[in-house]
Amino acid sequence: MITEIKETRSHVQSQSDHFLVLYLLSLAQPQVARSRRLYDLAKRAFDIVASLALLAASVPLMLVIAIIIKATSAGPAILVQERIGKGGRVFGFLKFRSMYDNLDRSLDERFARDYINGLDGSAARWQGVFKPANDKRVTPVGRLLRKTSLDELPQLFNVLKGDMSLVGPRPSMPYEVDLYRPWHFRRLEVLPGITGLAQIQGRSSLTFREIVKIDTDYIQRRSLLLDLAILLKTIPVVLSGHGAR
Repeated sequence: MITEIKETRSHVQSQSDHFLVLYLLSLAQPQVARSRRLYDLAKRAFDIVASLALLAASVPLMLVIAIIIKATSAGPAILVQERIGKGGRVFGFLKFRSMYDNLDRSLDERFARDYINGLDGSAARWQGVFKPANDKRVTPVGRLLRKTSLDELPQLFNVLKGDMSLVGPRPSMPYEVDLYRPWHFRRLEVLPGITGLAQIQGRSSLTFREIVKIDTDYIQRRSLLLDLAILLKTIPVVLSGHGAR
């Protein structure tokens, strides 16, 4: 047991070092301004207060969702996935499971490769949204959770812990960051978010190039007022289900 824990920690550290190196190498590219210390402190305080309030209000709903997931399909109710955060740091990303358990994930990697590289293939638009076409791996409950974005609720714990913010670029999987071009690494300048500028401007209907441009624009213009505006505009976007997948 101790050996397994040590091996797991060693793997995570190795992963973190790998993406830190990729991120640092990308710093040779033109970067956005970073003299925003006061903003970062104020944003962190807001994230803590807001995530605590939202957790207090949503915990009963989260318990109900977890029970429904467990009752309708085998596997854990909440998944912990490796994602890449600020500065290339690997962290445990929480979300409600929306797929059947223990499935082949190679389709996701093929989709990411085509999507990030701007190819058609598995990343072709389907009903106006970039997604693996007719993905039968998604459970009926998972489809509803994705449509309403309720599968993202556990990420409030990520915000409280400091791995994420309420607002920022959405975090990528390790195999996605391995495909990044130098200018894509600008997304790692800030904490990833539960929602962001790209989420209110099209979500999954955007190409990856469009998402990176929007994320870079957010990083250049970020402020508490912009964050508040994004949070408020996220509400109708989520309720409409526009761009969800």
